[in-house]
Amino acid sequence: MMLNESISKITFQPKCRAFYKLFSKCIGFLLIFFSTCALSATENQIHAIQTAAQDYILDNIDWPEGGTLEASANDLDSRILATDCPTALETSSSSLSSSASSITVLVECPADNWRIYVPVKLTRTGPQVTLVTALNRGQTIGPNDITISMVDLLRQRRQGFTSAESVIGARVKKNLRPGEVLESNDICVVCRNETVLIKANKLGMTISTKGVALSDGAQGEQIRVKNSKSNRIIEARVTGIGEVTVQF
Repeated sequence: MMLNESISKITFQPKCRAFYKLFSKCIGFLLIFFSTCALSATENQIHAIQTAAQDYILDNIDWPEGGTLEASANDLDSRILATDCPTALETSSSSLSSSASSITVLVECPADNWRIYVPVKLTRTGPQVTLVTALNRGQTIGPNDITISMVDLLRQRRQGFTSAESVIGARVKKNLRPGEVLESNDICVVCRNETVLIKANKLGMTISTKGVALSDGAQGEQIRVKNSKSNRIIEARVTGIGEVTVQF
């Protein structure tokens, strides 16, 4: 009888220890689980974090002239830790490039010691000159060939034009299709071997003469021009259709 009891004690004790270890692990897991759930962000808290990130972008990124700027925060994991911050949420970002398609905003609550990084997608639209008719290389752009359309500026790789007046009378340098956004390298505001008006500004006075462009030039570009009277070659900046300006 005593022998059987001894054997029972020997075999039972290790099983009890294993059971207690497993039980302790389960309790620990449940405590961690429920404490995490208690601190996980609610739907309203997540919305407040996203709104704070979006408002930061809209307040700190330059809006395109005559266009729109939209900011859309990414979805956030509902398991993030957050609270109803007793003070206003603080926002910041290490980069505020208006040409970026996405900017990460840091949203934090110093009072409750938590912070969350929120990626925000940007959409910028603005007016751009767009073709309504097909044009072949060498053709001159007329008022009926173009319109102003609102386009996604982040998808436009090159500089375009915001006003019809800046391109009417210019010549296209390649074949273009209807619906294309007119870009600066598509046209020459001043074209090579074309007669141009040279304006020279000095001390508030403007002197004009004629010359010949030695290369194509877009608005604002500097090109070489030959003065038709003196045959002197000068550097001048393109300031309009068939017009260049020299500053003294």
